[in-house]
Amino acid sequence: MEKKSVHELVMGNRSYRRFDASMRVEIKTLKGLVDLARNTASAGNLQPLKYILSASEEKNREIFSCLAWAAYLPKWKGPEPGERPSGYIVIMGDKNITENFRCDHGIAAQTILLGAREQGLGGCIFAAINHKKIRQYLSISPSHEVLLVIALGKPVENVVLEQVGEDGNIRYWRDRESVHHVPKRKLEEIIVAAH
Repeated sequence: MEKKSVHELVMGNRSYRRFDASMRVEIKTLKGLVDLARNTASAGNLQPLKYILSASEEKNREIFSCLAWAAYLPKWKGPEPGERPSGYIVIMGDKNITENFRCDHGIAAQTILLGAREQGLGGCIFAAINHKKIRQYLSISPSHEVLLVIALGKPVENVVLEQVGEDGNIRYWRDRESVHHVPKRKLEEIIVAAH
């Protein structure tokens, strides 16, 4: 497989919500992605993040039921069977180490997704989680705070970036061919100053 540049990995790293469920993600792959995250920066080098990995169909079903899939697509309740993720990584903060996880989970999640893209996989980060259910299903210790869930698999959807229109609407949407459109603000709009 040809190595991709960082630019190619970032541009290919979209929030994918539909997958080829017949393409299984192995626990070994999930461990490798967490190992990448383990080696990234950590505030104060505290390294408070802990992980739960799932590649089993039963646990994947349970985790799937705990996630809110697309806030801007209220009629869509998430991927149908056959298009659901093949693996999940639950990112938690260990409160025995610190109560403030700062930006560590964001760094870890982005690193995991870039590593997944390098392997031809894709994913979606979830912060809209039914915490009570996921804690019960995964027997999560009270000392571990669930921060994010990453769904992973082989993407089967086309995600297109486009410029935010004159109306300023940043909501993603799907067209009749199920192409997922994601408006992005212009570079000039987000840089406040350049000296």
